[in-house]
Amino acid sequence: MAVSSKHVVIVGGGITGLAAVHALQSRAASLGVPLTCTLIEAEDRCGGKILTHRVDDFVIEAGPDSFLSQKPSALTLCRELGLADQLINTNETPEKAFVYSRGRLRPLPDGLVVIVPNRLGPFLRSGLLSWRGIIRMGLDFVISKRSVAEDESLAAFFRRRFGAEAFERLIEPLMAGIYAGDADDLSIRAAFPRFVELEQQYGSLLRGMLAAGAPKSVDDHREPRRTAFVTLQDGLSTLVAALLNRMAASGVKILYGQRVTAVRARSMRSAASPYELLFGTGSSMPADAVILATPAFASAEIVRGLSTEASALLAAIPYASTATVSMAYHATDLGSMVRGFGFVVPRVERRDLLAATWTSLKWPHRAPSSHALVRCYVGGVGREAITHIDDASMIRRVRDELRVIAGITHEPVYAEVNRWERGMPQYQLGHYQRLEKIDGQLQSYRGLYLAGAAYHGIGIPDCIRDGTETAERVLRDLGLVPA
Repeated sequence: MAVSSKHVVIVGGGITGLAAVHALQSRAASLGVPLTCTLIEAEDRCGGKILTHRVDDFVIEAGPDSFLSQKPSALTLCRELGLADQLINTNETPEKAFVYSRGRLRPLPDGLVVIVPNRLGPFLRSGLLSWRGIIRMGLDFVISKRSVAEDESLAAFFRRRFGAEAFERLIEPLMAGIYAGDADDLSIRAAFPRFVELEQQYGSLLRGMLAAGAPKSVDDHREPRRTAFVTLQDGLSTLVAALLNRMAASGVKILYGQRVTAVRARSMRSAASPYELLFGTGSSMPADAVILATPAFASAEIVRGLSTEASALLAAIPYASTATVSMAYHATDLGSMVRGFGFVVPRVERRDLLAATWTSLKWPHRAPSSHALVRCYVGGVGREAITHIDDASMIRRVRDELRVIAGITHEPVYAEVNRWERGMPQYQLGHYQRLEKIDGQLQSYRGLYLAGAAYHGIGIPDCIRDGTETAERVLRDLGLVPA
């Protein structure tokens, strides 16, 4: 007997939603089962924070500029879409990144792997910490591990293991570039579970990192060596375009400029589709399954009619606002302090800048040889006021920061501001407990799924993985693949 086609609606056209649609269509096609997908996006474009601007010969990323190669989901997706030959590594340079600390840029030592050094020699010579701070950090080798029964803030965890100076001068600025958050509020178990695992396994973060050595790109032997961060030659929007092309070829319907206001559950005993999505225009759409790949605060409004408790829990997931300021200069205007890939700024320095990337030094083909491209990152928890000022004032503030920190005094030949209001979810203490409660409140609604950066990882590979795994759950729950 023929299986009737199921209709899955994906709300949200960011990378999570796009990955979910791709996985649904690819898997259904490989199994030969009928499936119809509709993607609904409130804006006039897909991609979410992935947005590349081409300005003359400059390639400018308005949002993220790369993704981690150690997490395989993004690399795998690029291969599936035929983009493997467009993946590029960071440029080769002996100096990678710097920290602005105590009035000057100080090099981050080679061997610093995702916050914790796996080679101690370069770290000890870097000048980032005083000898007192280094000795305190070294006590990590002898401090007893803590029970994992309770969650702990990122700040408390690293102060306990490494001391206050190492946290303020090294850990916090690197963390801020990832979450743009307050380390006293962020959950170490949700934001960086790897470090909890290292403490439990080795009794010491330093011992664990030294034992593990430098991480290798999660890839197979057929692929070229990848640096820690990779991107696409013509910008990350290439990934979005490839996904949209694949979706168009497979008949996916995309509705732009449509905002879903609610999802309604019909009687599960009815022959009709179990869900109905309501739009701001007053129209509706039936669905056999619904994936909400929207920010938590948007999903909160959509599920309010199903569960006020789940809605309140979703709305309680906080978000930070950030902005990027990209500026182009004549190459000769930057000076000798502009080296490596860029710098991060500790919160204790009380500067406007969170970080800056010398984009054209980090990536090939981002600017003509006669020019240089700089990308600055501002905002975040406790520092969001700058995101509310006008573009000209923000550019002026950022230029003042670059003058003080990196000695750049010339005016840029081009500048643009990209704002991401409530763009960065915060995994605060108790994050996983909150997710468990949300799942408990919605568990009776089989066929309704939450996915995206607000839940199990904020990076591009995390979102792709979440979208892909959610698609597999949909197919399994619809009975299209074995349970």
